[in-house]
Amino acid sequence: MLAVAFVLIPWIAWLHSREPLSRLELTVNRRPALLAAATLTAAAVLSLSACGSGGDSKDKDSDKIAGADSGKSKSASPSASASGDGVDRPAIKLPKDVKNVYEGGKTGDPKKDAILADNERWVDSLIEAVTVKAKDHPALKFYASGDALLSSAQYIQGFQEKNKSFVGTIRYYDREVTLLKPGVAAVTYCKDGTKTYPKDLKTGKVDRSIKGSAADYAYFNTRVTKNDKGVWQTTSVTSTGSAKQCM
Repeated sequence: MLAVAFVLIPWIAWLHSREPLSRLELTVNRRPALLAAATLTAAAVLSLSACGSGGDSKDKDSDKIAGADSGKSKSASPSASASGDGVDRPAIKLPKDVKNVYEGGKTGDPKKDAILADNERWVDSLIEAVTVKAKDHPALKFYASGDALLSSAQYIQGFQEKNKSFVGTIRYYDREVTLLKPGVAAVTYCKDGTKTYPKDLKTGKVDRSIKGSAADYAYFNTRVTKNDKGVWQTTSVTSTGSAKQCM
């Protein structure tokens, strides 16, 4: 488990290159802590309080899922009960100054579309945990498990320790689903973080002077598994930073 967790951590560092935590800090300076992350459990994620701004996700009935079931740009999508698959989903709501934009959400294959929708929800749940201050974030453990959940916990902790967050828009594109075997698939996609900016939570100041660079583009390869609730959970993630195929 230690070796697996260690290999997956670089994904954390590449998720948002314009966030206040540097990739080198996460992948090099924090290595002892990253190894310790292998001892975390799913319950540990629930105890992590994100250090972002914006409203708490307290009312599950009134909150909406961001970026679900659509390839179009959305800051808020139909509520969990409107997903149409009968799954009782926790609500996800991002701050007004944080937006995930997903391209290519409809493939024409219902199974692949469902996988892409849950991939969106997993990404949204992770960004919510970083940018929304709340006692816990139930959506995170709902859409991730195994190594991906451990990596997510460490990622969130990195922001907490630095009292940082970010604002802006992240674009996800060139998304593809490959069905590997019954109940298991791979989701690959590109990320463009050139429109995100670090935020200091002590002062509330956002640094918009940062310019986009090659480091803001990353390529992701994720593995998803359908659980007994019918949710396609992300179980592992690898990435390539400064990915030429995403520029």
